[in-house]
Amino acid sequence: MRDVFVAALVALIVSLVGTPFAIRSFRRHGIGQLIRDDGPTSHHTKRGTPTMGGTVIIAATLLGYTAAHLVFLSGVTASGLLVLALMTGLGLVGFIDDFIKIRKQRSLGLTKLAKFSGQAVVAIVFGVLATHFVNAHHLAPASTHLSFTRDYGWAFGTVGFVIWAYLMVTATSNGVNLTDGLDGLASGASCMVFGSYVVIAFWEYGNNCVTTTSGACYSVRDPLDLAVIAAAAMGACFGFLWWNASPARIFMGDTGSLAIGGVLAGLAVTTRTELLLLILGGLFVIETLSVIIQVASFRGFGRRVFNMAPFHHHFELAGWSENTVIVRFWIIAGLAVAFGLGVFYAAFLNFK
Repeated sequence: MRDVFVAALVALIVSLVGTPFAIRSFRRHGIGQLIRDDGPTSHHTKRGTPTMGGTVIIAATLLGYTAAHLVFLSGVTASGLLVLALMTGLGLVGFIDDFIKIRKQRSLGLTKLAKFSGQAVVAIVFGVLATHFVNAHHLAPASTHLSFTRDYGWAFGTVGFVIWAYLMVTATSNGVNLTDGLDGLASGASCMVFGSYVVIAFWEYGNNCVTTTSGACYSVRDPLDLAVIAAAAMGACFGFLWWNASPARIFMGDTGSLAIGGVLAGLAVTTRTELLLLILGGLFVIETLSVIIQVASFRGFGRRVFNMAPFHHHFELAGWSENTVIVRFWIIAGLAVAFGLGVFYAAFLNFK
């Protein structure tokens, strides 16, 4: 438990203290946010706010994880390194996207094809490697079985799992990306979901099949290290939220949103809670569905279901203040996390 605490604390401090330096540096180099012309007019005042703050979140997470291992002289694990590599790889795709936006002074960076291709490469490499690195207990970082609160009997097979991993990673990273449209909305919701994975991974560590004979044990390769990563990511997002909360002094950009989505997808795969992420990340699911519904309705019937998608803009255009939307959506995110944790614990009790 001590390494989990150290990871969260170090990541929090690095993010909290490091973000102001990033703000000043980005301002000095003219790295500012571009605003969509078709968005709410109130957002136009945010033009020029420093962006690419996701670099701080990634750095803080990596430093928090590293510090925890250095302090207690513990070795890193395959599961941990794969999740961190997934985060960094997707963060790089987001960084390129943000850089193009700033360089060309437009609200669109990479083309859709280029962006999805970048995500696909990172996700597929993760999916392939996650089924390797089997330890002495015959456990790999990922299982080729579909999972909810633990593995089901239904197996994808190696190729099927890689496709499934690709779908999970792209869906989750784009879900967080779509949610990141209001000050602190995505970073605040991410704090809650990462907190839930600290609990889940640590619970799996205490009830691991390697160390306990209980019938309700979990076959997860490196649960404690995954708890350390979740704690580091949570601390990094909390520290960033201090400066990202309304009125935001910095935005995470695609650099941050894609990286955060990558960590969440990686944690879901490696903790064997893939379908549970749909509940824990309920806010991200709602935001994504709102875009899908809007696009399908407009292309199929020529009508818009919402004032604007993603969903949070619908309420802004309906007259809600930005802060009201943020707080109420945080409440939705918190309820989703609470319900997801309840489902996870109930499944543990029922398994006995």
